[in-house]
Amino acid sequence: MASNLNPKYAYTVVYVSDVAKSVAFYAKAFGYHVRRLDDSRRWGELESGQTTIAFTPAKQHETEDLTGKVQIPHSDSQRNSVEVCFDYSDVDAAYKRAVENGAVGVSEPEDKEWGQKVGYVRDIDGNV
Repeated sequence: MASNLNPKYAYTVVYVSDVAKSVAFYAKAFGYHVRRLDDSRRWGELESGQTTIAFTPAKQHETEDLTGKVQIPHSDSQRNSVEVCFDYSDVDAAYKRAVENGAVGVSEPEDKEWGQKVGYVRDIDGNV
């Protein structure tokens, strides 16, 4: 039987301690426009092309009993199991802008053997 399912990738959801603060940080540090920040401050979205970057609180009493609690690293030596990656034509300028706007520099941009230039920062919640 043929399926009529035709999915498209819709959201990347980042669990954060403060949705409004995270939305403002990502908009300023990475140059995105805020699509939506709801009045409850429990959901925010950035304009990011075909896939939406969304933010919601790490603690959600509405869903924790159904899906479990969000696991947060306990130290700087641990990292989340998902990274949010951005592609810029000028990686050095993007890295500098992010750090100037509150990101914590982890690794300055460097050319990788596979042909990319890559730099790493942590956001205000410690996410890479």
